[in-house]
Amino acid sequence: MESVDNAGTAQRWDGAYEHGDATCSWYQERPSRSMAMFERAGVTPEDSVIDVGGGAARLVDELVGRRFCDLTVLDVSEVGLGHARARLRADAEGVTWLVADVLGWAPTRTYRVWHDRAVFHFLTAEDDQRRYLFALHAATTPGAVAIFGCFALDGPSSCSGLPVARYDAAGIAERLGERWQLVADDREEHTTPGQVVQPFSWAALRRRS
Repeated sequence: MESVDNAGTAQRWDGAYEHGDATCSWYQERPSRSMAMFERAGVTPEDSVIDVGGGAARLVDELVGRRFCDLTVLDVSEVGLGHARARLRADAEGVTWLVADVLGWAPTRTYRVWHDRAVFHFLTAEDDQRRYLFALHAATTPGAVAIFGCFALDGPSSCSGLPVARYDAAGIAERLGERWQLVADDREEHTTPGQVVQPFSWAALRRRS
């Protein structure tokens, strides 16, 4: 497991996972909307995938079950990744696990698919968004797919004690810039473990250049 240190951020999100992944507001038993966006964007098991901010999320389980063989999960929380690794048992050996803050991460390879559910909307400062996009562009090449799930315009204004940015699919595309083309969009009414409904916007984009 590779590691990039960011102690303060890691401590916050390690604490969020302290009592298990099912207690987190973003918890989903099945990543149905993520998989729907994969299908609409033409992603196949032959494509390499990085799940940014994947933590303990169950997208990796779904992809392993569908025989995706080049999988990477990146998260600042080693505790969150530990939940996922323990859950996958022997299958975890076939996944690359990266402990890193995406804002300071320097990719050493590229991926065909970049997936981000509920990370980008935490970046409210322009400099943080710029650093995120630098990592996205360094980790992809023309033809790659980027899939985002962010709080919708009518979604919550804060989460886990932090302010968030809110988007529709067009807003996500605008923020990524002209080198990305929107190819699919959707909306989700996510119900948290506490039975609070959080509207999400989904966007799948293909890199032009």
